[in-house]
Amino acid sequence: MTTSETTSALSLARITCPQDVSAALEHALTDCWAAVINGGGAVIPSDCPPVPVTAAGLAPATAHIVQGLAPQRRALLVATVVGSLAGWLVLTRQTHPLEAHCGVVNHVQTHPGFRKRGIGAALMRHAADTAREDMGLERLKLSVRDGLGLEDFYRKAGWTEVGRWPKALRVGPGDDRDEILMSLAL
Repeated sequence: MTTSETTSALSLARITCPQDVSAALEHALTDCWAAVINGGGAVIPSDCPPVPVTAAGLAPATAHIVQGLAPQRRALLVATVVGSLAGWLVLTRQTHPLEAHCGVVNHVQTHPGFRKRGIGAALMRHAADTAREDMGLERLKLSVRDGLGLEDFYRKAGWTEVGRWPKALRVGPGDDRDEILMSLAL
């Protein structure tokens, strides 16, 4: 299932079925992801090849995300500008019964060529609306790496820092960062 919303040149869409992701879109997702990682972004999958990454190296991780799409459980939200992929994220419902009212936002990214245009903020608003209206969720959570100013971006979008795992993320030798836990009540 795909739904979309268009505002001027920016178009936002929600995709919940793997068959609704064309080969061209899957390739664009992977290219965006590689550009974000190579540009210093913190959206690195656990099985990521060494930086600099290639789209070919990230293709299996992108395919895994696409194959996991399911109505009411996992949605891919994409932002396009005049037909070009500008950013994307993944919204997933928690499966444990005690957390079924919550969702998790992952892989939030804006292509470097589209930064400073409000794409990320639009995606985050779309994620909140989708979670509340289409998935019936009451709360969202995400985690970010400190040292990049990401927590400020999310605070401006209404998110609250609820905790930290000190030095939980090893970016490189001698470069351990806090994992910042954030929440948004819907």
